[in-house]
Amino acid sequence: MSFITDDFLLDSDYAKELYQGYAITPGIIDYHNHLNPQQIAEDHSWDNLTQLWLYEDHYKWRAMRSNGIPERYCTGDASDWEKFQAWAQTVPYLLRNPLYHWTHLELKRYFDIDSLLGPDTAEEIWNKGNQLLKTPEFTVRNILLRSNVKLICTTDDPVDDLRWHKQIAESDFEVKVLPTYRPDKALMVNQPDTFNNWFEKLEQSIDFKIENFEDFLKALKERHDYFHANGCRLSDHGLSRFYAADYSDTDFDRILTNVRAGIPATDEEDDQFKSCLLVHIGRWNHSRGWTQQFHYGPMRNNSTRLFQRIGPDAGTDSMGSPNTAFEMSRYLDRLDCDNKLAKTIIYNLNPTDNYMVASMIGNFQDGTFPGKIQFGTGWWFADQKFGMEQQMEILSQLGLLSRFVGMLTDSRSFVSFTRHEYFRRILCNLLGNDMEKGLIPRDIKLVGRMVEDICFNNAANYFDFEL
Repeated sequence: MSFITDDFLLDSDYAKELYQGYAITPGIIDYHNHLNPQQIAEDHSWDNLTQLWLYEDHYKWRAMRSNGIPERYCTGDASDWEKFQAWAQTVPYLLRNPLYHWTHLELKRYFDIDSLLGPDTAEEIWNKGNQLLKTPEFTVRNILLRSNVKLICTTDDPVDDLRWHKQIAESDFEVKVLPTYRPDKALMVNQPDTFNNWFEKLEQSIDFKIENFEDFLKALKERHDYFHANGCRLSDHGLSRFYAADYSDTDFDRILTNVRAGIPATDEEDDQFKSCLLVHIGRWNHSRGWTQQFHYGPMRNNSTRLFQRIGPDAGTDSMGSPNTAFEMSRYLDRLDCDNKLAKTIIYNLNPTDNYMVASMIGNFQDGTFPGKIQFGTGWWFADQKFGMEQQMEILSQLGLLSRFVGMLTDSRSFVSFTRHEYFRRILCNLLGNDMEKGLIPRDIKLVGRMVEDICFNNAANYFDFEL
């Protein structure tokens, strides 16, 4: 008996009608992910399921460690087959974890496998999956086409030369692949080693030497212009919290000189530097008509043991609990006062901030564009059924769910686009159950249009992509 049925996650007849009639057809705009543009440019393929599924998936590594799997089978030197066996051993213990849903959605949609993954089915699924991966349908580009993807935005450092994006743009590939400007390392004046290694790459990407803070801004702005010329329409910022300290630009020559000499910025200097730089980038975003995204709230690299062994993105990050409402308001207000506030999406990692963010976005809507300031979809630890339902419930109560720009994968995996299906089923179930209870009109066309908008149309209009 199949676990992933046509009615998966759909409780009511209204939910089923909404999903089948309005949520399946629209294509996918995945406006935030961590996919590798080189793999798209080169139309990469994989030798086996472990390469596709486990090589960069810290969600799975966390689950495997929690199941008592030694690190050798997560990120170590075990064979790919041994790592897949360890993952298969873990999956039956994932009931009620979103990884159980995602795993079986991916097996069903991409490999037409209905069997539940476990130790007893691992070899059969391994063999069938690996055989299919050898076929032309399982190259990166064909997976994107089969997933009905229309456009994706990768996540890219300002020092990136965007060579792979250019190569894709010059090809006849139907899916648009655009970069996103993510200048996180430009803010790391409290971490001289990281900052200085990146700073040298920044200087290599421009045609002048950076002598002071004014030059530093000029270099970042030049890269902002370069990204725009290559199709970029979004910036993204991964922050522990928002920053809105008082500052004077005259302080930053000294801070920059110190960090270049290996002296980390003090806490006060770090706040000032980040506050200033985020305002400058915000103004550039507004002048270019970009959307700016803020992902805030993680505590990163909690395990020193695994960080020293594996590095960042090892699956040892967690939710922080930053009290950042004042700084968020002040940052947005600084730009809004000068009419320089770009379209903005805010993603909070800790759901205790849901009501705060949902109420904050209403403060800075200005009538220039529907839903100009957005409460982003459930992110990272909250991008599962309960987290997405919470986010949409609270947005519905305090804002306009109808103007919501919807789902993204935030993923490094090319078979993660089933998360859009997952989201769409959850959305249709939420609205269908409201129709069943009489909480909203039992008007399929009215509610169906809302579903289509959230699934595709709102994002297409909001980002003004040329599709």
